[in-house]
Amino acid sequence: MAKEIIINDSEYAQILQQAVSEIQTARTIVARQVNTTVNSVYWNIGKLLFDRNLESGYGSGVVKRLSVDLKEQFPDMGLSPRNLWDMKRFYERYKTGDSILRQAVAVLPWGHNLLLINKIDSNDAVKFYAQECLQKGWSRDMLLNAINMNTYATRQTQIKTNNFDSVLPVAQADYANEVFKSSYNLGFLGITEPVKELELEKRLVAKIRSFILELGKGFSFIGNQYRLEYNNKEYVVDMLFFHRGLRSLVAIELKIGAFKAEYVGKMNLYLSLLDRLEKGEDENPSIGIILCADKDHLDVEIALQDINKPIGVAEYQLLLPKDELQALLIQEINSIEENTDSKEE
Repeated sequence: MAKEIIINDSEYAQILQQAVSEIQTARTIVARQVNTTVNSVYWNIGKLLFDRNLESGYGSGVVKRLSVDLKEQFPDMGLSPRNLWDMKRFYERYKTGDSILRQAVAVLPWGHNLLLINKIDSNDAVKFYAQECLQKGWSRDMLLNAINMNTYATRQTQIKTNNFDSVLPVAQADYANEVFKSSYNLGFLGITEPVKELELEKRLVAKIRSFILELGKGFSFIGNQYRLEYNNKEYVVDMLFFHRGLRSLVAIELKIGAFKAEYVGKMNLYLSLLDRLEKGEDENPSIGIILCADKDHLDVEIALQDINKPIGVAEYQLLLPKDELQALLIQEINSIEENTDSKEE
């Protein structure tokens, strides 16, 4: 009789994380292949209309007739006159764009592309939002929220509060800067009064799906109060994740108050232990994120100055600011109206 293999919780967590990563990666590849095929068809139809010099007005009759005939053969492809004109706009907008821009929009869902065409004038901004969608798995609603909050303009003026550029290889540093934000919204927790750090952590674990969505695409949750034992001493990481794109363990420390320089030293120790005890041979160095209620970028800069482990400091909001809440309400109303118009067509 074969002897049952016994593994510890840490080893099992790694097996589970790798299996989840394989499945999620495969699903992402399939979705992007489908999007690429659909967008390629729409691009070519848009080019056809452009090459034939069809414009709204004198070309409307031709496009309406084309829509009727195409829908008879392909009833499920969304070939309304409005969508045919959108295909032409899609081609016109990006036909002279650079290869990075065109590659990014080519794999986005069509609904995302329509949103970018209708809401964004700058191709640089389109490139930014498209890449954010791909890297973080934004839904159409999440993309619309980011546009309404003017995330592109905010990111351009944002002061970095991490040391990724100085301690990581260039490619990985660039990717890490894209993955990690300087601020996270934890409004989904429903917290309206002060709480202790363990209570904040408990609520995040209870709503881990929402927290992962806020962190962005690619994160897998390994555990909270994750214990590390070394030299007969025990250390505890608040929350531990794995990011499959970065191929790195990600330790998150939660602080209910403002940032303090001493938090960096503690995180540096945790990352050293994770790299020694948990990191796989094919994985990159572990990354630490200190999540605080507030931070001063000068305090963060001096605290990280001589640290050789990749650490970022981010702040969190527990409630949406009033202006952002109003923007989201207006966006929701507009979205309902757009969906109503589309159904009527």
